[in-house]
Amino acid sequence: MTPDPQASRAEAVRDRYRSTLGAVPGGVQDRLRLAQQFGRMPTEEALAALRHIVLTDSPLGARVQQLVHFGQLLALGRAHPARIHAQGALHAGAAMADLVGVAETALITAGVPAYALGTEIIAELLTREDALDAPAHL
Repeated sequence: MTPDPQASRAEAVRDRYRSTLGAVPGGVQDRLRLAQQFGRMPTEEALAALRHIVLTDSPLGARVQQLVHFGQLLALGRAHPARIHAQGALHAGAAMADLVGVAETALITAGVPAYALGTEIIAELLTREDALDAPAHL
């Protein structure tokens, strides 16, 4: 059986997201499925390449770039993408304290709703981290 070139191309795009975010967001999975179905892989490949350049080949470095994305998304009130980039920041070496600093900056620049969203996301990440650190029950 011949390998599906569309599937190989889609997997290459997924690898780019894994390298910058540590995972492939659900929305990306949906877009890739549609791109394969309708022969639009060049669009997804171009988008993934641009995102990869901006996030990894920035003078800011991957960690700071992810923190900037997190802060901008808090200011815009975009909860789901903010969660993705908070996780991406941790994947790139940020500490929880860095995320708190970004949320506090969002308080000044975008108000209490942005700060509240940031602290909500950080609390979720801490809860998830605590669950991973908890000893397994036999």
